[in-house]
Amino acid sequence: MTCYLEFEAGQSLDIPCEELAERCLEAVMEAENCPYEAQINVVITDNASIQEVNREFRGVDAPTDVLSFPTVEYAKPSDFSGLEEHAEDYFDPDSGELMLGDMMLSAQKVREQADAYGHSLEREFAFLVVHSLLHLCGYDHMEEEERLRMEERQRVIMDRLGIYR
Repeated sequence: MTCYLEFEAGQSLDIPCEELAERCLEAVMEAENCPYEAQINVVITDNASIQEVNREFRGVDAPTDVLSFPTVEYAKPSDFSGLEEHAEDYFDPDSGELMLGDMMLSAQKVREQADAYGHSLEREFAFLVVHSLLHLCGYDHMEEEERLRMEERQRVIMDRLGIYR
């Protein structure tokens, strides 16, 4: 499993972000029965930068906590069957890893939400990474049934990580 992490706009969280993101990646891939080693790209930025991207890609002119940009198109969430038929699109030619996609997190939102919910930066960061990874695996929360399913997956994975509120 590989996590490429970039700090943008002078942001940092003073927690082991790369290690924690890799733990989350491993936990999600195990929980979702992914048969492949995987990789993700994580950008940690500020509210102004994430707001700009949110406006450009989602038409929402406001900062958000996390944005997800999946590489893989799934027939249903975490349906990894048939991906090898599109190996040139989904797998890193050098490492052979499944390229799940990219995520962008606002360091400011991580801090704000950790304070608001009364838990650690580590917990908030891990939760947002797990949430984004599930999006990268094809989950969504636009419909009530989807939301409930995604929330259950998040709970199971956070429990497996031993990271609680």
